[in-house]
This record gives sequence, structure tokens and C-alpha cells, in this order.
Amino acid sequence: MRPTDCSYLKSHEWCKIENGTATIGITDFAVSHLSDLVFLDLPRKGASVTVGEGFGEIESVKAVSSLYSPVSGEVVDVNKDLPDNLEWLAQEPFKKAWMIKVKVTAKSPDLMTAAAYDAHCKAEG
Repeated sequence: MRPTDCSYLKSHEWCKIENGTATIGITDFAVSHLSDLVFLDLPRKGASVTVGEGFGEIESVKAVSSLYSPVSGEVVDVNKDLPDNLEWLAQEPFKKAWMIKVKVTAKSPDLMTAAAYDAHCKAEG
């Protein structure tokens, strides 16, 4: 069951906004489809991210995928331990495996509820 207090993008990123700061990661659906993760590239603290633009990349043995930002703003924290512990993405994608935290200046108009995202995943197969 995906958290209902998060919002989701069709590109399989999630965000949870609390007190003007968005915690961002990728969903269990994305992790299961990527499988065999080998590399993660995240922005540095202080970097700017923009709605709909890439903020990093995740690589599996199959492919390299861009990570798209659901919000615009300044990166205020980065999960520095995650690139060395990619198994966390399969174990706890909505908790320990968060990627970045962003001070939000704008949100994507395409953010979905958990129910809408679940329907999207079912349709995508």
C-alpha cells in the first residue's frame, strides 16, 4: 500500500510536502521495474530543481533512467547514504530511501493522489 500522504508523478517519483519542504523519492513500482540497481546520481545540497526537469539519474543493469522533480526549489538535504545502499529502495522506498528534500517554490500541476497513481500503474502494467 502506497502512502496516501504523498503525491505522485506518472514518471514514478513521489513527494511528501511538510512545512514547505518536499521529501522526494521514487516509488516501489519504479524500483520493481528497474531491478538490479547499480548507480544513483543525486544533486548537491544548494542546487536548484525545476518541476518536470531531471534532478538526477538512477541506473540498473538494464537502463539509465532520469529522475524528474515534482517541485521547484532549492535542495536543502540529500540522502548521502543512499547511493551506497541502493537496496533501501526496494526495502523502504517511502521512508529510508528518500532521495532529496527541497524547499518548495512551485508544485507540479500533474501530481496525483495515491489512488490515481495506483490506477495509472495498473493501466501501465
